[in-house]
Amino acid sequence: MDYNSSGQYNYNYPPAPPQPPTPPAGPNTNSKSVTALVLGILAIAIPYIGFFLGIVAIIIASLSFKEIKITNEKGHGFSVAGMVCGIIGTVIYGLIMLFFIIVIIAAASAPDNYWNYSNF
Repeated sequence: MDYNSSGQYNYNYPPAPPQPPTPPAGPNTNSKSVTALVLGILAIAIPYIGFFLGIVAIIIASLSFKEIKITNEKGHGFSVAGMVCGIIGTVIYGLIMLFFIIVIIAAASAPDNYWNYSNF
């Protein structure tokens, strides 16, 4: 009988089999592509500031395309989604701002007595 110093029996189990090697880690996700996606979504979600966020998202997405091609990182889909959302946000808020500019110019060029309600 095999006892240890504390008086408990030592069970002699066979050693555990060796663990299989871990698979190699894949390429990392490009951080610029994630940034482009977040900014593209914010470009759609945040009114008026979305115009500028969309422009930044488009620029960062195009930079990430080049970086992904060189480094073979993941994130091409994030870049595409960021570019698309950035374009959509820029176009939407660009059209809204253009509409407001046209309305302001039309109101400023109207004759002074045009807004007088006594004419109706």
